[in-house]
Amino acid sequence: MSIAELKAVANAIVAKSKGVLAADESSPTIKKRFDSIKAESTEENRRRYRELLFTTDEIERYIGGVILYDETLRQSTRDGVPFARLLSSRGIAPGIKVDKGAKALALYPGDKVAEGLDGLRERLAEYKQLGAKFAKWRAVIEIDEKNIPTAFGIRANAHALARYAALCQEVDIVPIVEPEVLMDGAHGIERCEAVTAQVLEAVFAELDAHCVVFDGMLLKPNMVIAGKKCPQQAGVAQVAEATMRCLTRYVPAAVPGIVFLSGGQSAEDATDHLNAMNAMGAHPWQVSFSYGRALQAPVLAAWKGQESNVAAAQKALLKRCRLNGLARDGKYTRAMEAG
Repeated sequence: MSIAELKAVANAIVAKSKGVLAADESSPTIKKRFDSIKAESTEENRRRYRELLFTTDEIERYIGGVILYDETLRQSTRDGVPFARLLSSRGIAPGIKVDKGAKALALYPGDKVAEGLDGLRERLAEYKQLGAKFAKWRAVIEIDEKNIPTAFGIRANAHALARYAALCQEVDIVPIVEPEVLMDGAHGIERCEAVTAQVLEAVFAELDAHCVVFDGMLLKPNMVIAGKKCPQQAGVAQVAEATMRCLTRYVPAAVPGIVFLSGGQSAEDATDHLNAMNAMGAHPWQVSFSYGRALQAPVLAAWKGQESNVAAAQKALLKRCRLNGLARDGKYTRAMEAG
Protein backbone atom coordinates (compact mmCIF):
# COMPACT_ATOMS: atom_id res chain seq x y z
CA MET A 1 0.00 0.00 0.00
CA SER A 2 1.32 3.42 -0.98
CA ILE A 3 -0.13 5.97 1.42
CA ALA A 4 1.46 8.76 -0.63
CA GLU A 5 -0.35 7.61 -3.79
CA LEU A 6 -3.68 7.24 -2.00
CA LYS A 7 -3.40 10.70 -0.48
CA ALA A 8 -2.39 12.28 -3.80
CA VAL A 9 -5.38 10.82 -5.65
CA ALA A 10 -7.86 11.64 -2.87
CA ASN A 11 -6.68 15.24 -2.63
CA ALA A 12 -6.70 15.70 -6.41
CA ILE A 13 -10.34 14.57 -6.62
CA VAL A 14 -11.41 17.26 -4.15
CA ALA A 15 -9.00 19.99 -5.25
CA LYS A 16 -10.26 23.58 -5.18
CA SER A 17 -13.55 24.03 -7.06
CA LYS A 18 -13.69 20.31 -7.94
CA GLY A 19 -15.98 17.41 -7.15
CA VAL A 20 -17.16 14.09 -8.56
CA LEU A 21 -19.51 13.24 -11.41
CA ALA A 22 -21.36 10.03 -10.51
CA ALA A 23 -21.98 8.25 -13.83
CA ASP A 24 -22.19 4.76 -12.33
CA GLU A 25 -25.87 4.00 -12.91
CA SER A 26 -26.51 0.28 -13.25
CA SER A 27 -28.17 -0.98 -16.41
CA PRO A 28 -31.66 -1.04 -14.80
CA THR A 29 -31.21 2.49 -13.40
CA ILE A 30 -29.95 4.03 -16.63
CA LYS A 31 -32.88 2.36 -18.43
CA LYS A 32 -35.27 4.26 -16.15
CA ARG A 33 -33.45 7.52 -16.94
CA PHE A 34 -33.56 6.77 -20.67
CA ASP A 35 -37.24 5.79 -20.47
CA SER A 36 -37.98 9.26 -19.06
CA ILE A 37 -36.66 10.83 -22.28
CA LYS A 38 -38.03 8.06 -24.54
CA ALA A 39 -34.56 6.82 -25.53
CA GLU A 40 -33.82 3.11 -25.90
CA SER A 41 -31.28 1.75 -23.40
CA THR A 42 -29.01 -0.10 -25.81
CA GLU A 43 -25.32 -0.62 -25.10
CA GLU A 44 -24.45 1.83 -27.88
CA ASN A 45 -26.82 4.51 -26.58
CA ARG A 46 -25.38 4.12 -23.09
CA ARG A 47 -21.86 4.36 -24.51
CA ARG A 48 -22.75 7.44 -26.58
CA TYR A 49 -24.38 9.16 -23.63
CA ARG A 50 -21.35 8.59 -21.41
CA GLU A 51 -19.07 9.81 -24.22
CA LEU A 52 -21.17 12.98 -24.38
CA LEU A 53 -20.52 13.52 -20.66
CA PHE A 54 -16.80 12.75 -20.69
CA THR A 55 -15.93 14.83 -23.76
CA THR A 56 -17.64 18.01 -22.58
CA ASP A 57 -15.18 20.89 -22.88
CA GLU A 58 -13.81 22.40 -19.66
CA ILE A 59 -15.42 20.01 -17.15
CA GLU A 60 -11.93 19.25 -15.85
CA ARG A 61 -12.08 22.69 -14.20
CA TYR A 62 -14.84 21.42 -11.90
CA ILE A 63 -14.68 17.61 -11.99
CA GLY A 64 -11.84 15.79 -10.24
CA GLY A 65 -13.21 12.28 -10.59
CA VAL A 66 -15.89 10.30 -12.43
CA ILE A 67 -17.48 7.14 -11.02
CA LEU A 68 -18.05 4.55 -13.75
CA TYR A 69 -20.10 1.37 -13.97
CA ASP A 70 -18.41 -1.92 -14.93
CA GLU A 71 -19.75 -1.73 -18.49
CA THR A 72 -18.62 1.88 -18.88
CA LEU A 73 -15.08 1.26 -17.62
CA ARG A 74 -14.69 -1.24 -20.45
CA GLN A 75 -16.04 1.10 -23.15
CA SER A 76 -14.29 3.58 -25.42
CA THR A 77 -15.03 6.68 -27.48
CA ARG A 78 -16.12 6.21 -31.07
CA ASP A 79 -12.46 6.83 -31.95
CA GLY A 80 -11.38 3.87 -29.83
CA VAL A 81 -9.97 5.71 -26.79
CA PRO A 82 -10.88 3.87 -23.55
CA PHE A 83 -12.95 6.09 -21.29
CA ALA A 84 -10.53 5.64 -18.38
CA ARG A 85 -7.63 6.83 -20.54
CA LEU A 86 -9.67 9.76 -21.88
CA LEU A 87 -10.55 10.94 -18.38
CA SER A 88 -6.99 10.52 -17.08
CA SER A 89 -5.64 12.53 -20.01
CA ARG A 90 -7.89 15.39 -18.89
CA GLY A 91 -6.67 15.22 -15.30
CA ILE A 92 -9.87 13.52 -14.12
CA ALA A 93 -9.52 10.36 -12.02
CA PRO A 94 -11.56 7.38 -13.27
CA GLY A 95 -13.41 5.46 -10.57
CA ILE A 96 -15.57 2.35 -10.39
CA LYS A 97 -18.69 1.30 -8.47
CA VAL A 98 -17.96 -2.09 -6.90
CA ASP A 99 -20.91 -3.01 -4.66
CA LYS A 100 -23.59 -5.26 -6.15
CA GLY A 101 -26.58 -3.50 -4.68
CA ALA A 102 -28.49 -3.50 -1.41
CA LYS A 103 -30.40 -6.65 -0.50
CA ALA A 104 -32.62 -7.53 2.46
CA LEU A 105 -30.63 -8.29 5.62
CA ALA A 106 -31.58 -11.81 6.68
CA LEU A 107 -33.78 -11.97 9.79
CA TYR A 108 -33.88 -8.16 10.11
CA PRO A 109 -37.04 -7.05 8.27
CA GLY A 110 -36.68 -3.55 6.84
CA ASP A 111 -32.88 -3.43 7.05
CA LYS A 112 -30.71 -3.84 3.95
CA VAL A 113 -27.04 -4.56 3.39
CA ALA A 114 -24.95 -4.13 0.24
CA GLU A 115 -23.49 -7.27 -1.30
CA GLY A 116 -20.38 -7.75 -3.41
CA LEU A 117 -17.51 -8.57 -1.05
CA ASP A 118 -17.05 -12.06 -2.49
CA GLY A 119 -14.37 -11.88 -5.17
CA LEU A 120 -13.83 -8.15 -4.61
CA ARG A 121 -10.04 -8.47 -4.20
CA GLU A 122 -9.77 -10.01 -7.68
CA ARG A 123 -12.19 -7.51 -9.24
CA LEU A 124 -10.24 -4.59 -7.78
CA ALA A 125 -7.01 -5.94 -9.27
CA GLU A 126 -8.70 -6.08 -12.69
CA TYR A 127 -10.20 -2.60 -12.32
CA LYS A 128 -6.75 -1.27 -11.41
CA GLN A 129 -5.42 -2.73 -14.67
CA LEU A 130 -8.29 -1.06 -16.55
CA GLY A 131 -7.27 2.33 -15.15
CA ALA A 132 -9.46 2.86 -12.07
CA LYS A 133 -7.86 5.09 -9.44
CA PHE A 134 -10.70 5.05 -6.93
CA ALA A 135 -13.80 3.01 -6.12
CA LYS A 136 -17.19 3.46 -4.51
CA TRP A 137 -19.38 1.25 -2.29
CA ARG A 138 -22.89 2.39 -1.36
CA ALA A 139 -24.60 1.26 1.82
CA VAL A 140 -28.33 2.02 1.99
CA ILE A 141 -29.86 2.95 5.36
CA GLU A 142 -33.63 3.29 5.38
CA ILE A 143 -35.54 5.09 8.12
CA ASP A 144 -39.01 4.53 9.53
CA GLU A 145 -40.57 6.38 12.43
CA LYS A 146 -39.36 4.04 15.18
CA ASN A 147 -37.54 0.78 14.48
CA ILE A 148 -35.53 1.09 11.27
CA PRO A 149 -32.58 1.04 11.02
CA THR A 150 -31.70 -1.41 13.77
CA ALA A 151 -28.37 -1.18 15.56
CA PHE A 152 -27.31 -4.43 13.92
CA GLY A 153 -28.35 -3.20 10.48
CA ILE A 154 -26.09 -0.17 10.94
CA ARG A 155 -23.24 -2.35 12.20
CA ALA A 156 -23.55 -4.81 9.29
CA ASN A 157 -23.29 -2.01 6.75
CA ALA A 158 -20.42 -0.32 8.57
CA HIS A 159 -18.51 -3.61 8.63
CA ALA A 160 -19.03 -4.18 4.89
CA LEU A 161 -17.91 -0.63 4.08
CA ALA A 162 -14.75 -1.10 6.12
CA ARG A 163 -13.88 -4.46 4.53
CA TYR A 164 -14.36 -2.88 1.10
CA ALA A 165 -12.23 0.15 1.98
CA ALA A 166 -9.38 -2.00 3.29
CA LEU A 167 -9.37 -4.13 0.12
CA CYS A 168 -9.22 -0.96 -1.98
CA GLN A 169 -6.29 0.53 -0.13
CA GLU A 170 -4.45 -2.80 -0.31
CA VAL A 171 -4.11 -2.26 -4.10
CA ASP A 172 -3.69 1.56 -3.96
CA ILE A 173 -7.27 2.35 -4.98
CA VAL A 174 -8.85 5.22 -3.06
CA PRO A 175 -12.13 4.09 -1.46
CA ILE A 176 -15.12 6.39 -1.48
CA VAL A 177 -17.17 5.25 1.52
CA GLU A 178 -20.88 5.92 0.96
CA PRO A 179 -23.25 5.33 3.88
CA GLU A 180 -26.50 6.80 2.54
CA VAL A 181 -29.31 7.52 4.96
CA LEU A 182 -32.23 7.78 2.55
CA MET A 183 -34.44 10.85 2.40
CA ASP A 184 -37.51 8.75 1.59
CA GLY A 185 -40.16 8.62 4.28
CA ALA A 186 -41.91 11.05 6.60
CA HIS A 187 -39.18 11.51 9.23
CA GLY A 188 -38.12 14.99 10.27
CA ILE A 189 -34.64 16.49 10.09
CA GLU A 190 -33.99 15.67 13.75
CA ARG A 191 -34.53 11.95 13.11
CA CYS A 192 -32.26 12.11 10.08
CA GLU A 193 -29.51 13.74 12.14
CA ALA A 194 -29.80 11.14 14.90
CA VAL A 195 -29.58 8.22 12.47
CA THR A 196 -26.78 9.82 10.44
CA ALA A 197 -24.81 10.29 13.68
CA GLN A 198 -25.25 6.61 14.60
CA VAL A 199 -24.17 5.53 11.13
CA LEU A 200 -21.07 7.73 10.95
CA GLU A 201 -19.95 6.71 14.45
CA ALA A 202 -20.25 3.02 13.52
CA VAL A 203 -18.59 3.45 10.10
CA PHE A 204 -15.49 5.20 11.40
CA ALA A 205 -15.12 2.74 14.28
CA GLU A 206 -15.10 -0.12 11.74
CA LEU A 207 -12.77 1.71 9.35
CA ASP A 208 -10.33 2.25 12.21
CA ALA A 209 -10.58 -1.39 13.29
CA HIS A 210 -9.77 -2.46 9.72
CA CYS A 211 -6.66 -0.20 9.65
CA VAL A 212 -8.05 1.97 6.85
CA VAL A 213 -5.91 5.08 6.38
CA PHE A 214 -8.25 8.05 6.75
CA ASP A 215 -5.91 10.30 4.74
CA GLY A 216 -6.36 8.04 1.71
CA MET A 217 -10.16 7.82 1.51
CA LEU A 218 -13.15 10.04 0.83
CA LEU A 219 -16.56 10.04 2.51
CA LYS A 220 -19.78 10.26 0.48
CA PRO A 221 -22.58 10.86 3.00
CA ASN A 222 -26.13 12.11 2.77
CA MET A 223 -26.97 15.62 3.84
CA VAL A 224 -29.03 15.87 7.02
CA ILE A 225 -32.43 16.59 5.59
CA ALA A 226 -36.09 15.84 6.30
CA GLY A 227 -37.77 12.93 4.52
CA LYS A 228 -39.61 13.71 1.31
CA LYS A 229 -42.99 12.97 2.91
CA CYS A 230 -42.36 15.08 6.01
CA PRO A 231 -44.81 18.01 6.15
CA GLN A 232 -42.15 20.20 7.75
CA GLN A 233 -39.24 20.69 5.34
CA ALA A 234 -36.11 22.36 6.72
CA GLY A 235 -34.71 25.52 5.17
CA VAL A 236 -31.33 25.70 3.47
CA ALA A 237 -29.54 27.17 6.49
CA GLN A 238 -31.01 24.55 8.84
CA VAL A 239 -29.88 21.71 6.58
CA ALA A 240 -26.37 23.16 6.34
CA GLU A 241 -26.07 23.67 10.09
CA ALA A 242 -27.41 20.22 11.01
CA THR A 243 -25.20 18.51 8.45
CA MET A 244 -22.02 20.27 9.50
CA ARG A 245 -22.78 19.77 13.20
CA CYS A 246 -23.18 16.03 12.66
CA LEU A 247 -20.13 15.60 10.45
CA THR A 248 -17.87 17.68 12.69
CA ARG A 249 -18.70 15.41 15.61
CA TYR A 250 -18.04 12.12 13.85
CA VAL A 251 -15.75 12.53 10.82
CA PRO A 252 -12.00 12.63 11.57
CA ALA A 253 -10.16 15.73 10.34
CA ALA A 254 -7.65 13.44 8.58
CA VAL A 255 -10.23 12.60 5.88
CA PRO A 256 -9.30 14.82 2.89
CA GLY A 257 -12.80 15.44 1.63
CA ILE A 258 -16.51 14.91 1.98
CA VAL A 259 -18.29 14.51 -1.36
CA PHE A 260 -22.02 14.72 -0.73
CA LEU A 261 -24.56 12.67 -2.61
CA SER A 262 -27.64 14.55 -3.80
CA GLY A 263 -30.01 11.77 -2.71
CA GLY A 264 -32.96 12.74 -4.89
CA GLN A 265 -32.77 16.50 -4.32
CA SER A 266 -33.33 18.79 -7.29
CA ALA A 267 -30.23 20.07 -9.05
CA GLU A 268 -30.81 23.54 -7.60
CA ASP A 269 -31.46 22.39 -4.02
CA ALA A 270 -28.34 20.20 -4.00
CA THR A 271 -26.23 23.15 -5.14
CA ASP A 272 -27.91 25.52 -2.68
CA HIS A 273 -27.19 23.22 0.28
CA LEU A 274 -23.57 22.66 -0.76
CA ASN A 275 -23.09 26.40 -1.09
CA ALA A 276 -24.58 27.11 2.34
CA MET A 277 -22.21 24.65 4.00
CA ASN A 278 -19.16 26.22 2.38
CA ALA A 279 -20.42 29.74 3.14
CA MET A 280 -20.27 28.86 6.85
CA GLY A 281 -16.46 29.10 6.70
CA ALA A 282 -13.56 26.67 6.74
CA HIS A 283 -14.13 23.03 7.69
CA PRO A 284 -11.62 20.31 8.64
CA TRP A 285 -12.07 18.63 5.23
CA GLN A 286 -12.91 19.78 1.72
CA VAL A 287 -16.71 19.99 1.40
CA SER A 288 -17.58 18.96 -2.12
CA PHE A 289 -20.04 16.99 -4.24
CA SER A 290 -20.47 13.59 -5.85
CA TYR A 291 -23.68 14.13 -7.76
CA GLY A 292 -25.40 11.87 -10.23
CA ARG A 293 -28.93 13.01 -10.91
CA ALA A 294 -28.24 16.57 -9.70
CA LEU A 295 -25.65 16.98 -12.47
CA GLN A 296 -27.24 14.78 -15.11
CA ALA A 297 -30.99 15.51 -14.99
CA PRO A 298 -30.67 18.74 -17.03
CA VAL A 299 -28.29 16.95 -19.43
CA LEU A 300 -30.74 14.14 -20.15
CA ALA A 301 -33.57 16.64 -20.58
CA ALA A 302 -31.53 18.54 -23.17
CA TRP A 303 -30.18 15.47 -24.97
CA LYS A 304 -33.40 13.46 -25.39
CA GLY A 305 -31.36 10.72 -27.06
CA GLN A 306 -30.80 12.83 -30.17
CA GLU A 307 -27.38 13.42 -31.74
CA SER A 308 -28.50 16.88 -32.81
CA ASN A 309 -28.88 17.83 -29.13
CA VAL A 310 -25.37 16.85 -27.98
CA ALA A 311 -24.08 20.43 -27.89
CA ALA A 312 -27.06 21.60 -25.82
CA ALA A 313 -26.64 18.66 -23.44
CA GLN A 314 -22.94 19.39 -22.96
CA LYS A 315 -23.74 23.04 -22.31
CA ALA A 316 -26.19 21.97 -19.60
CA LEU A 317 -23.57 19.72 -17.98
CA LEU A 318 -20.90 22.40 -17.98
CA LYS A 319 -23.33 24.85 -16.39
CA ARG A 320 -24.17 22.49 -13.53
CA CYS A 321 -20.48 21.66 -13.01
CA ARG A 322 -19.59 25.35 -12.95
CA LEU A 323 -22.36 26.23 -10.49
CA ASN A 324 -21.32 23.44 -8.13
CA GLY A 325 -17.71 24.56 -8.49
CA LEU A 326 -18.86 27.97 -7.26
CA ALA A 327 -20.83 26.33 -4.43
CA ARG A 328 -17.55 24.67 -3.35
CA ASP A 329 -16.37 28.19 -2.51
CA GLY A 330 -19.67 29.45 -1.08
CA LYS A 331 -20.10 31.78 -4.08
CA TYR A 332 -23.26 30.37 -5.68
CA THR A 333 -26.61 32.16 -5.76
CA ARG A 334 -29.95 31.05 -7.18
CA ALA A 335 -29.84 34.04 -9.51
CA MET A 336 -27.02 32.30 -11.38
CA GLU A 337 -29.47 29.62 -12.55
CA ALA A 338 -30.81 32.07 -15.11
CA GLY A 339 -27.36 32.58 -16.65
